[in-house]
Amino acid sequence: MYSLVVNGKTETCDTNKKLMDFLREDLRLTGTKDGCNQGSCGACSVLLNGRVSKACLFSLEKVDGKEIVTIEGLDQHQKDVYAYAFAKTGAVQCGYCIPGIVISAHGLLNKKAEPSDEDVRKAIRGNICRCTGYVKIVEAIQLAAKMFREKLSIPEEQSNGKLGEDFKRVDAVEKTLGTGQYVDDITIEGMLHASAVRSAYPRAKVLKIDISKAVEHPECVTVLTAKDVPGNNKIGHLEFISDWDVMISVGDTTRYVGDAIALVVSTTREALEEIKELVEITYEELTPITSCEAALVEDAPLIHEKGNILSHEHLIRGNADEQLASSEYVVTQHYSVPINEHAFMEPECAIAMPEGEDGILLYSAGQSIYDEQREVARMLGVEKENIHVQAKLVGGGFGGKEDMSVQHHAALAAWCLQKPVKVLLSRQESLMIHPKRHGMEMDFTTGCDAQGNLTAMKAVIYADTGAYASLGGPVLQRACTHAAGPYKYQDIDVEGYAVYTNNPPAGAFRGFGVCQTAFAIESNLNLLAEKVGISQWDIRYKNAAEPGDSLPNGQLVSKNAALKETLLAVKDAYENAEIAGISCFFKNSGIGVGLSDVGRCIVSVEDGKVHVRTSAACIGQGMATVTTQVACETLDLPPEMIIAEAPDTRRTPDSGTTTASRQSLFTGEATRRAAMQLRYELDMGRALSDLEGQEFYGEYSAKTDPLINDKKSPVSHAGYGYAAEVAILDEKGKVEKFVAAYDMGQVVNPKAAEGQIEGGIVMGMGYALTEKFVMEDGYVKAKYATLGLLNAAQVPPIETILVQADNIHDGLAYGIKGVGELATIPTAPALAGAYYALDGKLRSTLPMEDTFYQKK
Repeated sequence: MYSLVVNGKTETCDTNKKLMDFLREDLRLTGTKDGCNQGSCGACSVLLNGRVSKACLFSLEKVDGKEIVTIEGLDQHQKDVYAYAFAKTGAVQCGYCIPGIVISAHGLLNKKAEPSDEDVRKAIRGNICRCTGYVKIVEAIQLAAKMFREKLSIPEEQSNGKLGEDFKRVDAVEKTLGTGQYVDDITIEGMLHASAVRSAYPRAKVLKIDISKAVEHPECVTVLTAKDVPGNNKIGHLEFISDWDVMISVGDTTRYVGDAIALVVSTTREALEEIKELVEITYEELTPITSCEAALVEDAPLIHEKGNILSHEHLIRGNADEQLASSEYVVTQHYSVPINEHAFMEPECAIAMPEGEDGILLYSAGQSIYDEQREVARMLGVEKENIHVQAKLVGGGFGGKEDMSVQHHAALAAWCLQKPVKVLLSRQESLMIHPKRHGMEMDFTTGCDAQGNLTAMKAVIYADTGAYASLGGPVLQRACTHAAGPYKYQDIDVEGYAVYTNNPPAGAFRGFGVCQTAFAIESNLNLLAEKVGISQWDIRYKNAAEPGDSLPNGQLVSKNAALKETLLAVKDAYENAEIAGISCFFKNSGIGVGLSDVGRCIVSVEDGKVHVRTSAACIGQGMATVTTQVACETLDLPPEMIIAEAPDTRRTPDSGTTTASRQSLFTGEATRRAAMQLRYELDMGRALSDLEGQEFYGEYSAKTDPLINDKKSPVSHAGYGYAAEVAILDEKGKVEKFVAAYDMGQVVNPKAAEGQIEGGIVMGMGYALTEKFVMEDGYVKAKYATLGLLNAAQVPPIETILVQADNIHDGLAYGIKGVGELATIPTAPALAGAYYALDGKLRSTLPMEDTFYQKK
């Protein structure tokens, strides 16, 4: 018997389990989050006899007789202060890390009432945040410290919630205090637990699956295999491809180590691994294909029947060869960027349960409830309407939660057993299974005249799309459409290949292919600037596209574009720094390239409040806050009158996937259109009470042109955001500061926008300098602790400038463009330019070698 005091109350347990599991499962203190279960992320931080400790590292035996304080154990005043401070400063995004950070902050403030910023950063360096970049978190902790120190009461503040206001996120308090529900926080009576047995090899033929020993285990309910899938065993994010196996059948060949071969269902979570070990699988091991080069040799084995090339794009405008031949200066360079991990804070989790006679209710934390509905229905062989999906809070996504990971397996088990089933990935499973950022090999040739005016560019891109399609095709398209940069030259030749390998699938990741090609083209510009004898800033400003110009992909620059303004905003920072690099870039808003792209919203009047109903997933960017502020702007009603509902296939219309930086624009415009109809009724003199029960539907559909077309001025995407970023180094090569100017159109919420940018910059800094996803011959060797994720003590100051064109409202959704993906793109190129300025060495691979960060 183990006894400990938790939040002032004596608790006992007979089993020597992990403290984290005891808190979460036995005591239901779910504010303590399971982020990695390896002691690396800090999401499970608690106070252990007053000292900040990670609950996943301690067994009950080690804490017997000790005192534990969780986020729930803070007194009400402390909770109120932290909730206010984190909401006020905009320190909350996905929120999964925040309760642990609050605990670390509380441990610091118990010892030091007036900490320095360095003290705060040091105190939370054991807490990883993947969303915020830590800037706003440090501000929140300092504000809380001031309020405690000076015994300040919580201010009563009002906001009209309109666009441009620093309106507090609608979910900030529940995320700060750990009361908001993520899927793994939910327990249902009679709930079973399931986990997949994964392939032992990246590529092997499955000869036999023997489940006989497993099903004899006393905790085993069943073991499912591909033959138990009642519908289609092939699913996929893109319905017209659907090449991803629910489970690998006997006789088929595995494509990567994340492939599921059997699904074990147990009465307890603790027994899953033991039962999985009893599933005996006989393989014929085959040599894996782990590079694009190996996949493209003439006699290479086929990973998929149709061949090893998922997609091929060739974007030609003008005559690049002719222009390059007559250019004064030409540079050609090879660039290599690696597979990269999202490292969102919340491991994937889903719960499914029977609903009605022939339906399934699915609790999910993905990036589109309607994508999940479609894929689960396909797998089960039922109508989509039979699958009811509700979104819970999402602990970060960045594109990594667009594909099915656990939802389909939970639904399959619940369907077969007619009982509720939870599937939760361990952090190591998550690293192994979900799609990554594409590794790419790229050859770029760029030319200019004697004055530095760009003339033409050619590029050949090979993208490692891994074992399955995921979004490899669209990622390649975006890499190609942005490869020439946001500059006013027209002769381009960009050819790209997305190639299947036996590596983990690659799909959507913040930047969506553009991080890779931006690194290449921007580095080439630095080489050209040196040849011409002008600065990195000069060559960009000279060539920056202005309203009315044509981008290299042919699209005319809109009137509300402010690329040159962003460059002017950072000019002094660049020119006054001794060692600095600069990058400017752009990113699309919306799927574009001729594909269907629709935002939808229902605004309804219910119980005297205005409900905004949209399925747009919030993965940390604050979608409910965006739609609330758009509704406040349109209706001229206070935010207390607006309720933004969570995505639910029975309540909220299909607003498409949270991808392509599209939701603020597309669903924002749909919300505006729906709210305008209600506004008309109110302007006609009707009261809300007169409209009780009425619904108003808004929809916005973008009209764009296919990637390959013969139009003079095609519309590739509904809109673009622009940015310029300066990275400043000290003489040792340590990053001293970032100065970033962003044109994201109409800013919905300045603090939230700054937080998105700060988080994007830190993510880009990690991509450029420290992050490594280690693999060997198709086997994932990466661990969360060794990914190279930046902590608060490693992040330099970040100055953010929000820039707007004079014609800011010349567009949809009040001129909102979005910034989520754009925020990450310029950072690696700016750092590459800074290191080139430091020592004249071109660093053409990521993470960059021979830097302050790699020498350590």
